[in-house]
Amino acid sequence: MSTNLSRIRNFCIIAHVDHGKSTLADRLLESTGTVTKREMQSQLLDSMDLEREKGVTIKASAVRMDYTADSGETFEINLIDTPGHVDFTYEVSRALNACEGALLVVDASQGVEAQTLANLYLAIDAGLHVIPVINKIDLPHARPDEVAEEVGNLLGDDPTEILKISAKEGKGIREVLERVVRDVPPPKGDSDKPLQALIFDSHYDAYKGVIAYVRVINGHIDMKTKLRMCATGALCDAIEIGNFTPRMNPLPEINAGEVGYIATGFKTVRECRVGDTLVNASNPAEPLMGYKPAKPMVFAGVFPTYTDEYPLLRDALDKLQLNDASLTFVPENSTALGFGYRVGFLGMFHMEIIQERIEREYDLDIVVTAPSVEYEAILSNGDLIKLDRPSDMPDPSKLTEMREPWMKIQVFTPKEYIGPIMELVTKRRGQSVNMEYLDSNRVLLSYRIPLAELIVDFYDRLKSISKGYASLDYSFDSYDTGDLVKMDILINGDPLDALSMIVHRDDAQHKGSLLTRKMKDIIPRQMFEVPIQAALGAKIIARETVRAMRKDVLAKCYGGDITRKRKLLEKQKEGKKRMKMVGSVEIPQEAFMAMLKLDD
Repeated sequence: MSTNLSRIRNFCIIAHVDHGKSTLADRLLESTGTVTKREMQSQLLDSMDLEREKGVTIKASAVRMDYTADSGETFEINLIDTPGHVDFTYEVSRALNACEGALLVVDASQGVEAQTLANLYLAIDAGLHVIPVINKIDLPHARPDEVAEEVGNLLGDDPTEILKISAKEGKGIREVLERVVRDVPPPKGDSDKPLQALIFDSHYDAYKGVIAYVRVINGHIDMKTKLRMCATGALCDAIEIGNFTPRMNPLPEINAGEVGYIATGFKTVRECRVGDTLVNASNPAEPLMGYKPAKPMVFAGVFPTYTDEYPLLRDALDKLQLNDASLTFVPENSTALGFGYRVGFLGMFHMEIIQERIEREYDLDIVVTAPSVEYEAILSNGDLIKLDRPSDMPDPSKLTEMREPWMKIQVFTPKEYIGPIMELVTKRRGQSVNMEYLDSNRVLLSYRIPLAELIVDFYDRLKSISKGYASLDYSFDSYDTGDLVKMDILINGDPLDALSMIVHRDDAQHKGSLLTRKMKDIIPRQMFEVPIQAALGAKIIARETVRAMRKDVLAKCYGGDITRKRKLLEKQKEGKKRMKMVGSVEIPQEAFMAMLKLDD
């Protein structure tokens, strides 16, 4: 049975972090009666505790609302909630492809910020109709008219026509729904054509397997349809199909233009990837454009604090990967930390989320090494190898060229912070691309910068030098050749593989001396002297020494011959030498994190 497409509206909400996207979604659910007052809680679509605490949507979700417009017609409105952080840009782009319209939410006090612009460009590229909305007009320092002017100039809209609302207080919500019904075009599609459905998200259910969130472009899905994933080739039968209200609500079928879910019975999310096309196995259609597998950008070693918890860490990562196909891991062995895993993440925020989930949900104590990025090495025989661990770096005699990933970054800032931001980027080997004044006070700065310099503490430094006013968006640009070398850290003469770094030769001396100085403060004093050295191959470039704890062996000497004192001191010196040969130095967790904050 085909549905009346003219009565369907599919839209999403795009905004910078903390501009009120989740609050607006709550009010829309309340206003349409989809959720009763009794069931309502703030950030309803953010189901994870971490999402609530950090105020950031991590997983996308979808919900169907029935709305009776002022004209008396009833519409089926599907809201697809998108993640709010730049690490999850690919998921945002897939969610946008499942819609025909987007609400662009802008904070009335902050104005347009970096991710507002990045997500807006994604929406325009996807051909969506954009409806601007100025939120938080109830704030004492709100400037709705100025921000409306700013947004109007950006979109070419009349500033007086832009909706001004307060999602927190519920002001202007009905007007938003009316604008969605009036301006967002109905979906195109034909229920009689062969099936094409876009998977824009998925999650794992212990009883039903992987639940795929789909937007049906053409055709229809019912319980008899044998389904196939175009990218992975996996086959499945629908165990259950339905839509979200926001709970899962089973239905006999989903038709062209509609948004819903399919319980596939798959045991891992890897078989059902975000961005893949679902087709009818007996009558397959062409896959939809734009699919690409998620590519990890940041890599770190994750080790259990207690070695007997290694199997528990493996189970935790396996379970997290059921829900998060972008998480990759392989076993790793470190001389200092024992057995663990090399884990790939989409970015630093993704890494922080996974680390917290392992510690909270699985109650494990873990040591996470400093993150690194994936480099490309060209060997003298012409082979290209990818490496994300300093210990995998080939012998310099076999190496022709090293390449590192560079990112394009956009920084929005008030003009008074241009100087300090330029200085920060230059320090991190960044290259200026463009500077554009958006109005008399706000500037958009575009740069290229190595990813290795960006992942450490760039965002924290940017926020502190701009007093929180600057905002950042980034995307991958290209791999560029660089003079990169492996810097080893030697503790008591032994190289510690978990503390090795790949650095630019020009920065090696500076970073080596900063790191050894930091280590000196972190490593506890022993009964013997502990040298801490930074080395490039056999060449030592920096050294600090942790002084030994000494017993006062001269305390019992009240005078007498100096040779007696000298004899006691020599005896102590010999003992310290022997102790140094057999003694071991314990490295605390802070030592691995010291590499994250190498500032003077």
